[in-house]
Amino acid sequence: MKRPATFDMTMARYIARRKLSRQSHFPFVTMVEPLEACNLRCQGCGRIREYQDALDLRMSIDDVMAAVWSAGSPVVSVSGGEPLLYEQIGDLIRALVEDKRFIFLCTNGLLLEEKLDQFKPSPYVSFVVHMDGTEKIHDQVTGRPGSYDTAFSAIQEAIRRGFRVSTNTTIFHGSDVEDLRASFNRLKNIGIEGLMVSAGYAYEDVSEQEQFLQRQEAIRVFRRVLDPSQKLPFYNNPLYLDFLRGKRTYDCAAWTTPTFTVRGWRLPCYLIADEHVDSIDALLDPALWDRYGPGKDKRCANCMIHSSFEGASILASFRRPWDLLRVALEEGRS
Repeated sequence: MKRPATFDMTMARYIARRKLSRQSHFPFVTMVEPLEACNLRCQGCGRIREYQDALDLRMSIDDVMAAVWSAGSPVVSVSGGEPLLYEQIGDLIRALVEDKRFIFLCTNGLLLEEKLDQFKPSPYVSFVVHMDGTEKIHDQVTGRPGSYDTAFSAIQEAIRRGFRVSTNTTIFHGSDVEDLRASFNRLKNIGIEGLMVSAGYAYEDVSEQEQFLQRQEAIRVFRRVLDPSQKLPFYNNPLYLDFLRGKRTYDCAAWTTPTFTVRGWRLPCYLIADEHVDSIDALLDPALWDRYGPGKDKRCANCMIHSSFEGASILASFRRPWDLLRVALEEGRS
């Protein structure tokens, strides 16, 4: 299964129009979290801790659509919390499809198989199931025995029914590279669309600080995980993968992936919420980004997350024609 060509064409046209209008800060992907409640308490997840006093809150579909329209990006990532706990999830996804948005529905997969009847296969909809390794490792990270088997079965059933399915894997300190390769190959063999990867981030509210990767350790691990000889279908663009390998450096561009939650827009980014604001304009103010990013805020020192740096790699490619060509060629083969 391949990513629809219309996805890449839509994104290319959108970014080109924004660049031609001389906008320096604009969203690529709008992240919406219609709830923060979850059916797991995974190691390393900051959300259920950050929003522990807001777990009963739910957005309305109108709230979600208003946020999507104010951001204007062609891609929407629906997450949380666990979005399949949102009672109107089927109606929300239908509204986004009718609005011609490409959707990544990010889930832990525990409820996916039983909820599939609420959705229809569409080039606009992709399930992104979080998988942190093979059974032993994944169940350890989620803290729930059987969570791997449930999620893997749901992935197989979704693919069987014709849905687009990718996976997302966070790499932590001490991640077992061989286990990750085994997991990736098993997922590849059942026909997933792609493998997304990112480095774990040390949330201030997460006590298990030793599990998170320091930047140089992250580079060593990613060089092994992203070994080209493995021929794995990584979904991230090749420039960001080079960044994870330590071959490139980029400034933070977290404004490319603004996050709207039950409390409002997170400022400044998906990982850090110094405050929540009502308007996305505050996140797109260039002056804000004089204060955040590696070398500006100590909390950003070791961040390598895709929501901050994958957009940065795309923006940088517009200044380097060969990089832009590489992205186009490699994504055309995805």
